[in-house]
Amino acid sequence: MKQGNPLILVFLLAYCFGSGCVTKAEDPYRFFTWTVTYGTRSPLGVPQQVILINGQFPGPPIEGVTNDNILVNLINKIDEPLLITWNGIKQRRMSWQDGVLGTSCPIQPNSNWTYHFQLKDQIGTYTYFASTSMHRASGAFGALNVNQRSVIFVPYHKPDGDFTLLISDWYKMGHKALRKRLDSGRALPLPDGLLINGASKGLVFTGQHGQFYRFRISNVGISTSINFRIQGHMMTLVEVEGSHTLEEVYESLDVHVGQSLTVLVTLKAPVKDYFIVASTRFTKPVLTTTAILHYQGSKTRPSRPLPIGPTYHIHWSMKQARTMRLNLTANAARPNPQGAFHYGTIPISQTLVLANGRTKINGKLRYTVNRVSYVNPTTPLKLADWYNIPGVFNFKTIKNIPTPGPSILGTSVLDFALHEYVEFVFQNNERSIQSWHIDGTNAYVVGYGTGTWNIGMRKRYNYVDAVSRHTFQVYPMSWTSVLASLDNKGMWNVRSQIWSRRYLGQELYVRVWNNERSLYTEAEPPLNALYCGKAKRPI
Repeated sequence: MKQGNPLILVFLLAYCFGSGCVTKAEDPYRFFTWTVTYGTRSPLGVPQQVILINGQFPGPPIEGVTNDNILVNLINKIDEPLLITWNGIKQRRMSWQDGVLGTSCPIQPNSNWTYHFQLKDQIGTYTYFASTSMHRASGAFGALNVNQRSVIFVPYHKPDGDFTLLISDWYKMGHKALRKRLDSGRALPLPDGLLINGASKGLVFTGQHGQFYRFRISNVGISTSINFRIQGHMMTLVEVEGSHTLEEVYESLDVHVGQSLTVLVTLKAPVKDYFIVASTRFTKPVLTTTAILHYQGSKTRPSRPLPIGPTYHIHWSMKQARTMRLNLTANAARPNPQGAFHYGTIPISQTLVLANGRTKINGKLRYTVNRVSYVNPTTPLKLADWYNIPGVFNFKTIKNIPTPGPSILGTSVLDFALHEYVEFVFQNNERSIQSWHIDGTNAYVVGYGTGTWNIGMRKRYNYVDAVSRHTFQVYPMSWTSVLASLDNKGMWNVRSQIWSRRYLGQELYVRVWNNERSLYTEAEPPLNALYCGKAKRPI
């Protein structure tokens, strides 16, 4: 990272004014230049091509503070178009910066583009990754940690150190081979292994006896839920995707694809080394990887057996998920309690029931939402919407509840008014776990249940202290319900975080809109916006 000089800052302020950024003068700017290339690594002991950022696998972390302005000049040196999305960053008023094909033209090979977004009113553990094609299966992911401003108090003492763990499933096949397999109509097999920070073994985290440490844990894989545990140590959960939680203590924690959480761990065991363990959930066989928690001064290697974790136990996982509850007395990113927003008393304006499905269209495997398998148009939806370009999408392709009939290919967009309060019900009638994500907002996870959702399930909702997060697991043959205040105008991706499903159509977009053109509700296209398809740069 390098700091800017005053002349650059003057230019950036002019840029912000022209693109509609509204930011306080005291909010810092952090500048990054990232070059994306191919390289060779051996994550599972076999040399293979991976995607590097500045020569790093995983990519370099972003360590930010609430309200920081982040500028990333991304130079694409691989042979395919590329976008990076900022998983969980809300991009207030700026869906232009979200880094998905529905909002941005991709960055072509041997070209660059600069992202400019603000970590507005967020604290917590997040990630970034390539959103295009199957690129994230070969790397191009990293950590994005947002710390609180000095005027904000978090509900725990400052830890003696921080560890960030990016846990991922991994294939020995590269992203092109995986894509070819999917394009041929075949599903992906079980991954070949698990990685922690890009390594399958030998990673060491060192701490001192008597001190306590913050572990930021993210599942950056493409298909597999994981269970995380530390031999001989309990973990205190303190944050889930930007929400401070009640400080429950756990022996192990499930982290589903695309999810992040933060735990505190006190090093009070005898001075020696201990295994850090991640293992797959709901798979046969179970894949396992380890790292080492090393006590400073220890000369004793960790000893087996590894701590036992759950394997297929669905109800165990659902029961644990219900114990994750919002700390209503904790500050949020602004100096007011998280519980000041009484989400359970707000009338629901619309209910969406989104059912995932697996089918064949034209003889090939596709995944669907309410019978529609998403196809990206050549013109980004946001550009088409802003410039009123016809023939790119409509609001009739997908229904807001499952309906009978054949599955189709289409470009699914649902329309909402700004500030609508919406109930999203994710219905999973398949025997595999799902992981769903909503860009541009967080949502309160008010209910999990088995079987088919109906309106009577609302009696079982948590209307008081449900965790607000951006990625939600849906258990096999089950449903998950979330409540979201759509107060962020723009075009937002709702997608499966299981990347083969997303690649083959399990996604849609929601347009949050009103007819007011105001910089206070939505920024204009940035001056460096890319144009493609039917969208032409204005003269």
